[in-house]
Amino acid sequence: MQDFEQSYREYERMVHAFLLRLCGNESLAEELTQETFYQALKHWKEFRGESNVSTWLCTIGKRLYLNCLRRQPTLPLEQAPEPRAPDIAEAIADSDRMMDAHRLLHRLPEPFREVFTLRTFGELSHGQIASLFGKSESWARVTYYRARQMLSHMAKEEWNDEG
Repeated sequence: MQDFEQSYREYERMVHAFLLRLCGNESLAEELTQETFYQALKHWKEFRGESNVSTWLCTIGKRLYLNCLRRQPTLPLEQAPEPRAPDIAEAIADSDRMMDAHRLLHRLPEPFREVFTLRTFGELSHGQIASLFGKSESWARVTYYRARQMLSHMAKEEWNDEG
């Protein structure tokens, strides 16, 4: 198993990029990255190596981010994400079927739901997703494709039944 310092040097930029895509705010991503490595250092001896170190670190970071959202459902203005170009998440949010689309997404089984969410909303590359899961880039591409197919099929079934 790698030592902590080596892991920090190797994965700090990747964890930061993951958290930046997740939260959309540079200063919050920086704080979460530091807290991620602090928590990892505290629990380093407990890491059993059942996953890649990068996956373990990103899982810690994701948990910290979700905890942050639970504590502060609305971020102060100085921590709000900077405006960026519209993406598919915003398109879904503007549609009349926003809640329907999110219900369908939550019905997707794992790992399809998480891969779809990371790719679509987190804007992670297939390579980054593969790294998080400890799988190949090809696995990430196929899983994302299958998730899109499942969502499309579910939407056709559900929305055609309504019409």
